[in-house]
Amino acid sequence: MAEAQERQGIQLTRALKSRHIFMLSLGGVIGTGLFMGSGVTINQGGPLGAVLAYLVAGLLMYLVMVCLGELSVQMPVSGSFQAHATRYIGPATGFMIGWVYWMSWATTVGLEFTAAGMLMTRWFPDIPIWYWSAFFVAVLFGLNALATRAFGEAEYWFSGIKVAAILIFIVVGALVIFGGLPLQNGDPAPLLSNLIGDSLFPNGISAVFAVMMTVVYAFQGCEIMGVAAGETDQPEKSIPQAVRNVVFRVLIFYVLAILVLSAIVPWQQAGLMESPFVQVFDMVGIPYAADLMNFVILTAILSVGNSGLYASTRILWAMSKTGMAPKSLSTLSSRGVPLRALSITLCFALISLLTSFIAADTLFMVLMAVSGMSGTVTWIVIALAQYRFRRAHLKAGGTLAELKYSAPLYPFIPLACIALCSSLFVFLAIDPTQRPSLYWGFGFIAICYAAYFLINRKRQGLAQTPVLDPSA
Repeated sequence: MAEAQERQGIQLTRALKSRHIFMLSLGGVIGTGLFMGSGVTINQGGPLGAVLAYLVAGLLMYLVMVCLGELSVQMPVSGSFQAHATRYIGPATGFMIGWVYWMSWATTVGLEFTAAGMLMTRWFPDIPIWYWSAFFVAVLFGLNALATRAFGEAEYWFSGIKVAAILIFIVVGALVIFGGLPLQNGDPAPLLSNLIGDSLFPNGISAVFAVMMTVVYAFQGCEIMGVAAGETDQPEKSIPQAVRNVVFRVLIFYVLAILVLSAIVPWQQAGLMESPFVQVFDMVGIPYAADLMNFVILTAILSVGNSGLYASTRILWAMSKTGMAPKSLSTLSSRGVPLRALSITLCFALISLLTSFIAADTLFMVLMAVSGMSGTVTWIVIALAQYRFRRAHLKAGGTLAELKYSAPLYPFIPLACIALCSSLFVFLAIDPTQRPSLYWGFGFIAICYAAYFLINRKRQGLAQTPVLDPSA
């Protein structure tokens, strides 16, 4: 059926414009990690320690995005880094990262449905959570099933709401810090006393490294830009623009927001409330602050679910085209949407959601451990694929001028990215509470490699060797 569709011209459509890619990349890294998790980061790492952690994580995000940008412009396919890994590292690694990434996002999507339902109970306490969860399942499925353009428009507005909320918060916070808006309790303007009042790092410099993995998680999602490259209009133009604009805007939003939070809320109190953003609005007496922030967080959750459903569906569809997933998943609807891959992904998301209730200490724990590691492993694979692509390109006599977009400072950037990402696993190994995620995460990776070689032995249709010549 998939072959018949190709003969009829039914393919993925390049319906995403530059503005969609920009907001998709921007919104992918602005989510609940900032709105909900930043308070804990400030509390554990200290005010300036939190800022330093976000700066380092932002640098790492830049390294990943320039590597992915070069690969995505050279090879703008929906499989993105899964296809890049297959071609420039090896099919076994492509198989592994594809399934790890798909399972991670599908699991995350399932959790977002429950989180969204829980937020709705603030306004509708008498309606069961599962009613709202089912409603949001239908909404996100509809947005992804209609057409790629519908997904892009929805994510554009989801991300726009989050960005507007952060900008408003930064402006309000700056006025509070310097006395432009009085505090409701009558206290004087805090100025910089909360930032440097106790010490630069009240919990020690080691605390900064302890929160680093949590901060890096907040930035993961930027790689969705590469997944969308296969459906992007003029990828050679929109992807470099997204790389240049998104990284610096995200850093500005994150760092300024953390600085404002740290300057207003004492680090000892940060993280003790549901959201530090709500805490700041309450301190200046802004009416309906909790309701406004509840709406913003709901938007952030739906944005994550929308993007995750899109990314995991496209990865699964791309793998089905190369025999790394069931071939039946490669069919497209008349609108060019992989409905079967979308349906399977959504079913797994709902199953993973059930495990959080019926197998929370076993299967669900494994799913969450793999999800937590998958982003960092994906970043390593992206950097390694770019390193091997550039090396093969130059070895074949190619020049940088032939590349429509090239990552600077080769080979420093991909090697630095690999080293920094790998160092995060050291922090996980040191922390006994997070150490089990290493066992489950690397265990699942080993299972994926074993499964590839077992399947490949029985089905010779899978690729045997990587194609390292970029001109092939």
